[in-house]
Amino acid sequence: MSSPAEQLYNNISWKSFAQADELKKRLWFTLGALIVFRLGTYVPLPGINTLVMSELTAQHSGGILAILDRFSGGALGRMSVFALGIMPYISASIIVQLMTSVSPTLEALKKEGEQGRKVINQYTRYGTVLICLLQSFGVSSGLESMATSSGSLVFADGFLFRLTTVITLTGGTLFLMWLGEQITSRGVGNGISLLIFSGIVANIPSALAVMFERGKTGEYDSLFVMTVLVAVVAIILFIIYMERAQRKIPVQYPKRQVKTKMMAGHSSHMPLKINTPGVIPPIFASSILTLPMTILSFSSTQGEGFLGSVAAYLGPQKPLYLLLYVALIVFFAFFYTAIVFNPEETAENLRKNSGFVPGYRPGEATAKYFDHVLTRLTAIGAIYLSFICVLPEAMIAKYSLPFALGGTSLLIVVSVCIDTVSQIHSHLIAHQYSGVLERMGMKGKKAPKMR
Repeated sequence: MSSPAEQLYNNISWKSFAQADELKKRLWFTLGALIVFRLGTYVPLPGINTLVMSELTAQHSGGILAILDRFSGGALGRMSVFALGIMPYISASIIVQLMTSVSPTLEALKKEGEQGRKVINQYTRYGTVLICLLQSFGVSSGLESMATSSGSLVFADGFLFRLTTVITLTGGTLFLMWLGEQITSRGVGNGISLLIFSGIVANIPSALAVMFERGKTGEYDSLFVMTVLVAVVAIILFIIYMERAQRKIPVQYPKRQVKTKMMAGHSSHMPLKINTPGVIPPIFASSILTLPMTILSFSSTQGEGFLGSVAAYLGPQKPLYLLLYVALIVFFAFFYTAIVFNPEETAENLRKNSGFVPGYRPGEATAKYFDHVLTRLTAIGAIYLSFICVLPEAMIAKYSLPFALGGTSLLIVVSVCIDTVSQIHSHLIAHQYSGVLERMGMKGKKAPKMR
């Protein structure tokens, strides 16, 4: 027999969706915010020659700029006010979370609950401003030296252009940070992830069009195009399977007496996902690699000197780049899992509620068991993330496929879709459950009159 929550979940229909006014408001707000983000990616920086920028983007279509452009939704390729995207905020989040694990002061703030979380978020915002200022100044300096046969990229270089660029790019990223926070609180889904998601999805139609056009002109064989499409579908199905996969740890609760009543014992389970950190490791790894390369790519366009050599070795799909990418994915998979799941704290909470894992003593033994299981699950998850993110990237390098069809892009798109749909279902269940309570409350009010 199904539980009341399962019955509510199974009864979700279009009718219940139409009646959920609060959910519809959240969805419309999310859609409006994403539209604002997409419109902003087409507003160019002041003083930029857009024709020259288009030529430069085509010349660097396989370089680090293509990766940055993928996460910014094309804003960098058009050098718009959102050219830096949300990556500076993610970089600041990485730094603050790393500092939280080593700084006793930040660790104490983290344990203070909501008030401590607000202070840490404020530190993250300050870090975002600092990174934006440094990054935008490097970009503005590099833009002045860039040119093609059509002319210079900047109409009038100098201090005024640099100042305007720094203020505009910093303001654009801060606006995206605020917009992401508004989506999280007033919309549906994680705002930052949805912004990255919308940028990637916006590039998928053009990526498919490019691939079909190359197949039409004979650059790609028809069988190869079909193989790529089948592989993309297979990767999506594999991502869905792995994102939903979990290890269910059995938990037993004995009989216990509450006041004058004897509560019957029951068994349950604690689900542990194989990929606990989700898309955080690939996003963090990409952010770490692209943060220095943003300035490096502009300052070494001619490939000369030490910076040119570094840019050549750290280029996309290069062995060193892929090796660092995998190393960072593995590191952040274990690091973020350690942040979101504390075996000792979980075991202690289970002991306080009189629960235990069969075959393990409550307390330290249970915590060691949780750590044992979680370590192996995280190792499997890290291998899965590395495989999904790196193998398609190697195929892109070999066959010159569009970046939007890469493993990292597909992973982010599928994971954000799963998370957003889950939140929509949660809102619908809460709406139906509140409706049931209201009907029960109305019946309770009428009961005294019947007496």
